[in-house]
Amino acid sequence: MGQLTMPKLGDTMEEGTVARWLKKPGDQVQEGEVIAEIETEKSVMEMYAYESGVLTEIYLPEGKTVPVGTPIAYLRTPDEPVQPAQAAVSPQQTQPTAPEAVAETTLELPRREPGERIKASPLARRVAEAENVDLRLLTGTGPGGRIIEADVRDYLAAKTPVPEHRPAQPTPAEIKPLSSLRRTIARRMTQSKQTVPHFYVTVEVDMKEASGLRKELNSLEGDRPKITFTDMMVKAAAVALSRVPQVGQQYTDEGVRTPPGANIGIAVALEDGLIVPVVRNCERKTLLTIARETKELVERARQGKLRPEEYSGGTITISNLGMFDVDSFIAIVNPPEAAILAVGSITDVPAVVDGQITIRPRMKVTISADHRVLDGAIAARYMQEFKRALEQPLCLLE
Repeated sequence: MGQLTMPKLGDTMEEGTVARWLKKPGDQVQEGEVIAEIETEKSVMEMYAYESGVLTEIYLPEGKTVPVGTPIAYLRTPDEPVQPAQAAVSPQQTQPTAPEAVAETTLELPRREPGERIKASPLARRVAEAENVDLRLLTGTGPGGRIIEADVRDYLAAKTPVPEHRPAQPTPAEIKPLSSLRRTIARRMTQSKQTVPHFYVTVEVDMKEASGLRKELNSLEGDRPKITFTDMMVKAAAVALSRVPQVGQQYTDEGVRTPPGANIGIAVALEDGLIVPVVRNCERKTLLTIARETKELVERARQGKLRPEEYSGGTITISNLGMFDVDSFIAIVNPPEAAILAVGSITDVPAVVDGQITIRPRMKVTISADHRVLDGAIAARYMQEFKRALEQPLCLLE
C-alpha cells in the first residue's frame, strides 16, 4: 500500500485531524482494520486499512491537521521488499562520547551527489526543526536511505548538550488551537457575511394553542417521544415552505436552484461550536416521526457520530435559543441555504386579544434571508405562514 494519506471522508471535507492513532509503528495491520480516528469539520470517523501489512512509520502526530491527500503514515505490504540496510555509517555511529570529539565529528557530512535532495520523513523534519538539527549531517536508515525520526533521535542522544544561558522570557499568553469544527465555522460564517446580502424580518407568535396541543400530546400513554417546541417549529417550517416554496431556493452562479423536499436543519450547540443535522422531507412526516428523528440526530451530533449526509442538504435552518432566556436575536445564513430562523424564548407578556388585555405566551422569531434570492415581501409571507401554523397547530398533525 505504501503511503497512507489523509482520506476524503465527505464531499465537503478539505482537511482532517488525526484524533487518535489506534496502531503504532511496528504493529501488524489487517485489511479492513481501523487504523486511526479522523476528526473532520463536524464529526469523528474511522480510517480503515485497504490492505494488510505492517505500519512502519507515522508522519502525523495526534491533534495535527492537514489537507486531504497529505501523507500521514506508511504501511508496508507483504509483497513490498524490505530496503537493505545502508552501507554508509551514520555520523552518530562514529561520534565519540567526549564533548570535544563531538564538536569535531559533526562537521563530517554524509556523501551526497551535487544538488541531491535530502530525503526525510515529515516527522523527522519536524523533530529536526524543533531540535535545531541540520539534516545534512545525517544518513538515513529508512527505505531508500530516507531519514526517519529514529535517525534524528539517535543523533540527539549521541550529542553532548552544551549549556546555554538564555535571559528569562515573559510567559506568553496561552493560545488554544482551533478545532476543525471551529475553523470551519469561522471560514463559512465569514464567507456568508461577506458574500450574502442579509436582511431580516421579525414576527411575534402567540404560542398559547401550540403549548396546549404539546401538553395534550405529551400526556398520551405509550412508547412515544416527547414533543418539543423545536419539533413543532420544524413541522411549521415545512408547512410554511409548502405554501411559500421560494424560501427554499438557493443562489448559484448559474442561477437559482430549487432543491426538492423540506429538509429542515436544526442548529445544535456543541462544546466547541455548532453543527446542523438535517431532518429530511418533513412535509411528508408526522410530528411524532419528526420528534423521534430529531432526538436521534441531536444525540448523534453531540456524540460526534453524524455521517456527512446527515448534516448536509438542508433547505432552511432553525436556531432556537429560547432555552437560554433570549428575547430575540438574528442568525447568519448557512449557505447554500437562503434563510435561517432565529427563535427566542416563549414569554408571558400583556397582549390585546379580542379587545381585552390579557397575558399570553409570546415568542419572537426572526428570519435572516439572502437578498440575492428573496425579497422582503416573500420573506414576510413565509413568516406569516410559519406564524399561522403555530397559532393554528392542528395543521401540524396533518
